Amino acid sequence: MTEFVVFTLVGPMGSFGDLAGHERRGSGDWPARSAVLGLVGAALGVQREDCSAQQVLARWRVAVSVLSRSAAFRDFHTVQTVPTARIKRPNSRREALEALEIGDNPVITRRDYCSDCAFGVALWGGNGLAAVEEALARPRFTPYLGRKSCPLSAPMAPQVVVSTSPIEALARITVPPFMALDPKRPSVVASDEPLDGGWQEIRWDEPLARTSWHFGLRTVYLHRPIASERSE
Repeated sequence: MTEFVVFTLVGPMGSFGDLAGHERRGSGDWPARSAVLGLVGAALGVQREDCSAQQVLARWRVAVSVLSRSAAFRDFHTVQTVPTARIKRPNSRREALEALEIGDNPVITRRDYCSDCAFGVALWGGNGLAAVEEALARPRFTPYLGRKSCPLSAPMAPQVVVSTSPIEALARITVPPFMALDPKRPSVVASDEPLDGGWQEIRWDEPLARTSWHFGLRTVYLHRPIASERSE
């Protein structure tokens, strides 16, 4: 038996880091390991440049269950390429456009999002389960689903549970009462550790250095509990 901290992430929209270039910011279908650890770090009040605290966060194992069928959509931003940017943090789009001069190089960039987000998260393997539970209930920094424009629509409802596996632990999350979702029937579970009857993929979402935004390769293990139940 293992102790887990489990909690819920629910919001009208979210954007979860995927492979990205200058003109494209893609989104995965669920929060990657780096996104979950970043959110937990924000709840604990960990600063990005605090390397020792970031290393403590990296000890946690993560599993995420996908509870809703999100629809993908895209937003467009007009930006100026470095080093021609003449204005940063404009108060309005009009102010940014008025700052343009001949020779500047504005480009259109694309931002991908998911709508109707609902996920379960399980953490284990680190130290301070109670401290993480308390921080998620009363976060020091505001949590959001990938971008500041993607706030949560319900409390994360963290709790410490004892279970035999991440899948069993994720089945015990608290779903908001306004959502008709069954935490025991996720569409997929993605875990840092192997799951029975699943498959594996390679993802580039292992945080190595937060200040310089460096990430490494890792193996993620996936499982479809619903498909397994139907095959039995």
